[in-house]
Amino acid sequence: MAVETTRRPYGAYAGIMATFVGGLAAAGALAHLFDRDPREHDALDLVVLAAATFKTARTISNDEVTSFMREPFVEGHAHSGDEDPLGTGDMRQAIGELVTCSRCIGAWVAAGLGATQILAPRFWRILTWTLAAAGLNDWLQAGFATVTNKANELAQRTGQE
Repeated sequence: MAVETTRRPYGAYAGIMATFVGGLAAAGALAHLFDRDPREHDALDLVVLAAATFKTARTISNDEVTSFMREPFVEGHAHSGDEDPLGTGDMRQAIGELVTCSRCIGAWVAAGLGATQILAPRFWRILTWTLAAAGLNDWLQAGFATVTNKANELAQRTGQE
């Protein structure tokens, strides 16, 4: 992270939070208007929503394919997800902090997917199950690589190949 040399953009933070809360309020109002009951969702829906949120947040904040989203808000060029937000003390800096932090953007992703779950349940199901499967694939690939590397390391130590 870059050394902080500018003031924190508290006004921009407040605007971002107001947008977040306003968006959730609007989704809640639409759910009420369309008579959608969020209580009909169960624990499996929460697990799928969490896995889809994990995958999407990591993709937005780290992947090359989404670097175009981070580019206007980071120092230098966005590529591998290790960028620093602009240090300008304005809305661009605040958005840069948001899109380069997987936990931060994760709240926005969860809110968007959660609203979609209530407002467009069929679309939500295909979207979140696909994203959740991709997130699980990431974990399985990482686990496989870890086990394979450990097995190779053990084989080298014992003189086996």
